[in-house]
This record gives sequence, C-alpha cells and structure tokens, in this order.
Amino acid sequence: METYYLLKRNILLYIRDHVSVFFSVLSMLIVLALMVIFLGNMNSENIVEALEQYGGMRDTKLDEKNADYLVQMWTLAGILIVNAVTITMTVMSTMVRDEEGSRLASFYMTPVKRVKIALGYILSAWIAGIGMCVLTLFIGEVYMWLCGHPLLTVSDFLKLFGMIALNTFVYASLAYLMALFIHSESAWGSLLTIIGTLVGFVGAIYLPMTMLPEGVCKVLKCLPVLHGAAMMRVVCTQAAIDETFAGLPEIVGDTFREQMGVSIIMDGREISLQYQILFLLAYAIIAIIASVWISKGRKLRG
Repeated sequence: METYYLLKRNILLYIRDHVSVFFSVLSMLIVLALMVIFLGNMNSENIVEALEQYGGMRDTKLDEKNADYLVQMWTLAGILIVNAVTITMTVMSTMVRDEEGSRLASFYMTPVKRVKIALGYILSAWIAGIGMCVLTLFIGEVYMWLCGHPLLTVSDFLKLFGMIALNTFVYASLAYLMALFIHSESAWGSLLTIIGTLVGFVGAIYLPMTMLPEGVCKVLKCLPVLHGAAMMRVVCTQAAIDETFAGLPEIVGDTFREQMGVSIIMDGREISLQYQILFLLAYAIIAIIASVWISKGRKLRG
C-alpha cells in the first residue's frame, strides 16, 4: 500500500509538471523528425542503390517507397528506446528533488521498508515511461498512415507493448541506481543530457552497426540498449524487409538486418529473443538488488 501511494504521488508530480511533459513530447517529435528527414533519406538512398546493383526488372518507385517505409519503421524502433531511457530518467528526477529537499530522508525515517520506497520510484518511472512510449508508437503509426504505409498488426502492437514494458522497467531500475549517487537536480539534469545524447549511439540508432569499429560493437553488445532496440526493430521492420527485398536472395535481407542492428550476432550466432529478454531482466534485477543494498548503508543529507 505504501508503494502504491508513493507511486501515485510521483506520477502525479510528473504529470502536473506541464513544462516537463511538454518538453518530453517536443523532444520526442524533434528527434523523430530529424532522424526521418536526415538519416532517413540517407539510409533510404543507400537501400535503393543496393537494390539497383542486382539489376533485373525492378520498379524503382516501388523500391523507393518500400525503402522509405523500412527506414522509417527502423527509426521508430530507435525512438522508442530513446524514450524508454530518457522518460524514465526524467521521472526519476523526482527522487533527486526529494533528496535535495530532505523529503527522502523523512521517507527513510518511517517504518516503511526501503525496498518499498525504491519500488515506488521505480514503478512510477516505469508506468510513465510506458505511457510516453505508447504515445510515441501511436504518433509514429499516424505518420505512417499519412504517408500511405501499412500499419502494424494487432499482434505486432501487443509484442511491442510487451517489449516497451520490459525495456522501461530495466531503465527505470538503472535510473534509480544512478539517482542514488546524484544529490542535486542540476547534476541530474546534466547527466540526463549526456545520457540522452549517448543513447542514440549506444543503441546504434544514429549510426548503423557497420559504421562503428569492431571493438565498439563488442562493447555495445554487452549493454541493454542495443538489445532492446534490436528486439523492437525485428517487430517494426519484419514486414518492410520482406517487401523491400522481395525477389532477392535471402542473404540480402539477412545482411541488412545484421548491418542495421536488427539482428545481433555474437560468436557467429544470432542472439535469440529469449536470450535478450533474460539479458535485460538480469540488468533490472541486479540494479534493484544493488540499489537496495546501497540505500541501506548510505547517509542521507537532511
């Protein structure tokens, strides 16, 4: 019950901060527009050029349309991951604000177990993150509809919702762990800016995997962002890949998946969805256990 009230309080504080919500939506739309306009055009042109190399009787206009749809869906998956990270961190700023204002010290002086307090912050960031990511998905689909592209199926929506829920929970847990080491809202804002910038590179969103050094790729494969982005890309791009590379050898589509981070290859084998789910859950569980252990022994400013 205590966790519920803390969760409700934190979500209401985020929703009532209209400026924060406005800029959360605005930044999402700006990043989406920039990626579609600049990176989208570049990647679409590369795909069309690759298709032309195979020669044969191809419909250039259809290839261009399919390539645009493929890149836009690939971009949408990346934006969902960016939001899963940044929105949960934005909501977690409530905890940093509570510590800065000595309210967190007051919470810890009550009989409520610290794990319940931790869950109150984590779950509020999780729920708000899910809401904003679902809104992103809805806006993205409206854009696809306006562009004349096919919409995702109900099954695809359900899969993406589950993936959004998993990823936002992981990043909410990690955000709570990081918040334990930050003691001012200004410092947290600076950290959010840095992570918000880096997450696009860590998830191979701004630059495809083929444009990154091999050593960097190995490091990225050990981080949750890349795997979270990959699983969403599989769902978002499956139909588009089939349409774009129709009539070509299967290896062409497989090569695109590997190069664009749709499929993650380690030791010559493609990482399965089940492995990625367990990998992400492991990050969340370790983060929560570490957070509770650290919070028990920390001294709060008060």
